[in-house]
Amino acid sequence: MSLKQRLTDDMKAAMKGGDKPTLGVIRLINAAIKQREVDERIELDDAAVLAVLEKMVKQRKDSVTQYEAASREDLAAVERAEIVVIERYLPEKLGEPEILAAIDAAVAQTGAAGPADIGKLMGVLKPQLAGQADMGLVSKLVKQRLAG
Repeated sequence: MSLKQRLTDDMKAAMKGGDKPTLGVIRLINAAIKQREVDERIELDDAAVLAVLEKMVKQRKDSVTQYEAASREDLAAVERAEIVVIERYLPEKLGEPEILAAIDAAVAQTGAAGPADIGKLMGVLKPQLAGQADMGLVSKLVKQRLAG
């Protein structure tokens, strides 16, 4: 089942079950997906939907940080609740050992040897790990691996 179909099914279930908070978040997700499809005049596949979901999580995490800085815990709690619902649709995140294994495999594949090869290595890793790992962490681990 595609991710968009799963979202639609969960939206119907939330309507029937009267789960208004979940329903609201799923509607926001569907609106973001539809907006991107209309803007780019394409049908999004699961990988593109995951990119939309990751962007939504990142936006909400930024909002939580800003709300906490402004002592608005009530608004931060709403954003955290939305993050929980959105993350249900994201794949499990890889741990550091799995990321390091992927980096080692990519190094063997590309022959990367030093800091000058970071771009080449990230070019191989990004499509592989998209949606499964925090790319900031991947970048940090790649730099450590190639530095020494």
